[in-house]
Amino acid sequence: MTDLKSSKAPVSTITINKNEFDAKTGNIYEAISITAKRAIQINSEIKKELLEKLEEFATYSDSLEEVFENKEQIEVSKFYEKLPKPHAMAAEEWLNDKIYYRNTEKDVQ
Repeated sequence: MTDLKSSKAPVSTITINKNEFDAKTGNIYEAISITAKRAIQINSEIKKELLEKLEEFATYSDSLEEVFENKEQIEVSKFYEKLPKPHAMAAEEWLNDKIYYRNTEKDVQ
């Protein structure tokens, strides 16, 4: 699982050198496809972790009219809102050789 707190991915949008980004594959579309798949994995990890943490502080009520503001849930939500976006984390992992990939079409030949 990705360590979210230690990610050095930028929180805001940055420009990435295209030549650096597609250097490993030689194809920008393949590089983007790989990082997009990793971003989807990271997003589902974050979502799962967030839901587990929010569930710890959940308070249930039979009445739909009652709304509870739980300070712990608010703090957890704020932490996750401040994290870099999954696509930024995936791009950072890609540029730092932390993503393993292989082209199965080339392996068959």
